[in-house]
Amino acid sequence: MLATFQDSKAKKAETPTIHKYIKISLYLNPDAVVCIKQPETATRQPNPMETLLAGLRAAGEPTRLRLLALCAHGELSVTELTQILGLSQPRISRHLKLLVEAGLLERFREGTLVFYRISEGSADAHLARTLVDLLPANDSELNRDLIRLEQIRTRRAEVAEQYFRENAASWRQIRALHVPEAELEKAFMEIVGKKRFENYLDIGTGTGRIPELLATQIERGVGIDSSTEMLALARTTLEQSGIRHIHVRKGDMYSLPIDDASIDLTTLHLVLHYSMEPALVIAEACRTLKPGGKLVIVDFAPHQEEHLRTDHKHQRLGFSDKEIRSMLKACGMKVGKTHRLEGDPLTVNIWQASNSMVAAKTENSKSESDSSANDSPTNNPAGQQLH
Repeated sequence: MLATFQDSKAKKAETPTIHKYIKISLYLNPDAVVCIKQPETATRQPNPMETLLAGLRAAGEPTRLRLLALCAHGELSVTELTQILGLSQPRISRHLKLLVEAGLLERFREGTLVFYRISEGSADAHLARTLVDLLPANDSELNRDLIRLEQIRTRRAEVAEQYFRENAASWRQIRALHVPEAELEKAFMEIVGKKRFENYLDIGTGTGRIPELLATQIERGVGIDSSTEMLALARTTLEQSGIRHIHVRKGDMYSLPIDDASIDLTTLHLVLHYSMEPALVIAEACRTLKPGGKLVIVDFAPHQEEHLRTDHKHQRLGFSDKEIRSMLKACGMKVGKTHRLEGDPLTVNIWQASNSMVAAKTENSKSESDSSANDSPTNNPAGQQLH
């Protein structure tokens, strides 16, 4: 037995270990895509305390506090802020970037210019406003900034007034063709009603007159126009009226820079006749409306004033009631009564419509409620299965 065990041991010693003589090679195809699945982790929610501290750190510097105070008074470009503070543009831009990243300021582009204003409608907006309110009213440096801000606004107003003077003759000529402006505005305001609106959009805002009319009924608003000159005029109109919660933006009425279902009231006031594709403009306006949101369109009835096409760039000589109503219904809108203001030679119509999604939602909820009621033991005391 002992000999057998020793022989066996000797044989094992003579037998080579296999894995010592096997070479294992790994070749990687350069065209292959290797996917490594990372372990799933829960999305980290922002900590309110960290957000607050980040905002305080961003504002905790004298120049940034001055910028925050200035942007609380209106929309200002980098060039204007540079002129007011007397600092270099790279330095101003660096401070603005930090304030935007902290959520205290909002940044937007208008052509070649970039504008900044204090944040609104966000968690950081309250902090931004609170910090501005805490600034001492008797600070000499802040007061100098505000004096220079008024000088900037005066120059803006002069440019806007020059543009208005150059174009006022043509505007007066068109207004003379329809009912008086005061009568039109009164009818418009009656159709809008006295309800308050959280988010407002004015397409083709022009001089900013319509946002100015609705300012007391609006929580937040924006006017869109493709003309830089008209935007300057509208901005001046709002600033001179002390309106800070409605802003203007450069944009295309065929592709509005507005989120879907985000607006409570949208207006198109004497602008649709400038469009070559009015159905597309109306579809864009409808896209922006929340369920139950309201759209008001003011424009001319069909007319024969051909000179408006040649002299004033009108693309359409008015719209029939049937045409506008058809466009609105094609967007799924619930169309209300048309208000007609007879003029000579131009008649103005005011169309109103609402996003019918809210009605459908209400009807669906009612149907579900009725169905639940029918399935309840009260309405089916025998407990029989209903088909």
